[in-house]
Amino acid sequence: MDKSPDAFRTISEAAEELDLPQHVLRFWETRFSTIKPLKRGGGRRYYRPEDVLLLRGIRHLLYDQGFTIKGVQRILKDQGSRYVIAVGEGKPLEDILPMIEMAEAAGDEAEIEEAVMTANAALDAESRDKLSNVLRELLECKRILERAREN
Repeated sequence: MDKSPDAFRTISEAAEELDLPQHVLRFWETRFSTIKPLKRGGGRRYYRPEDVLLLRGIRHLLYDQGFTIKGVQRILKDQGSRYVIAVGEGKPLEDILPMIEMAEAAGDEAEIEEAVMTANAALDAESRDKLSNVLRELLECKRILERAREN
């Protein structure tokens, strides 16, 4: 008998629905503070429907879009869990350029590359080439500025 869409899920049911091992869900709880299943006696976990939707969004960002855990943490912090849920429901990734700008402002080249990689998945070849060229120019500008500051 199938459960109602509004019913709580045990960790085994959530893991099966998301096609993930249970230990991955437990690990994600330690890395993403927004994942908070209810815990009953003996530590048994019960995931609300919105918890499962959030997990689906996190899974999509990590496995399908290639984000790192740190990248997904930043998205959750900056965009919120509703955004991650929407991504998990298959809505298109938007606001990619602001993500690149935030990473650039933070001066983190790895995060810039990650944002560009995500953008590449949603862009056509011509747009990817243009974005890659802009990224190269920005990184070169950054290097020039750093050298100028050292002198």
